[in-house]
Amino acid sequence: MELLDLKGKKGLVVGIANEESLATWAAKHFHGAGAELAVTYFNDKAKSFVEPIAGQVEASLFLPCNVSQPGQLEAVFDAIRDRWGKLDFIFHSIASARKDEIHGRLMDCSAEGFSEAMIVSCHSLIRMAKLAEPLMTSGGSITTLTYLGAEKVVEHYNVMGPVKAALEASVRYLAHEMGKQGVRVNAISAGPVKTRAASGLMHFDELLDEAARKSPQRRLIDACEVGKTALLLASDYASAITGEIVHVDGGFHIEGMVFH
Repeated sequence: MELLDLKGKKGLVVGIANEESLATWAAKHFHGAGAELAVTYFNDKAKSFVEPIAGQVEASLFLPCNVSQPGQLEAVFDAIRDRWGKLDFIFHSIASARKDEIHGRLMDCSAEGFSEAMIVSCHSLIRMAKLAEPLMTSGGSITTLTYLGAEKVVEHYNVMGPVKAALEASVRYLAHEMGKQGVRVNAISAGPVKTRAASGLMHFDELLDEAARKSPQRRLIDACEVGKTALLLASDYASAITGEIVHVDGGFHIEGMVFH
């Protein structure tokens, strides 16, 4: 009997907001497979929501990480280096855009708003890859989260479509650059799930209904299924998978869709 096993592996999970977060389920599956984890929280307000989850997964490190604050991301990697001296995998699950930008048309997006969304949602992955490079001397895995709006027009996704498209391109380039040292870089394109982040999208209930109606499986996915895929990508079972956008959406991405 074969089982996914992460015993002895050290992993960083960035982007847990609360119990419903996709990153929460990734962390639970990593922990269940035996990995030792570092978990971050966005700020003091978020800490009270994330701390119980860090306790559930017995996180060895529990640290603040707002990638827009100078030095915070570097401090996380310094702590990992001091505690473990290595890092085997990262799960990156952070994305942000100003409310008025994500609710407005792309062509009305300000340069400042677009830049802010790119820095938080995309460039943070690039920064993490660079910081992880000296810690992944025996190879490793980096996984991020994306969405179908990077590939096709999804009504009301607006500025996040181009931002996630840049994230997916970054996955491919990072996979190319880090492949020689055995580091794999992939993205999970998750179907719509009721999370705190998704609730900020306009007409999100319509998107959920459309996904359940149109996906080949005729259902919505749940966050646990994303967590299972994250576990697979972090494990040696995915040793030859890199530069991929893995759709975990019940097949929704193969169907024609434009919302009006």
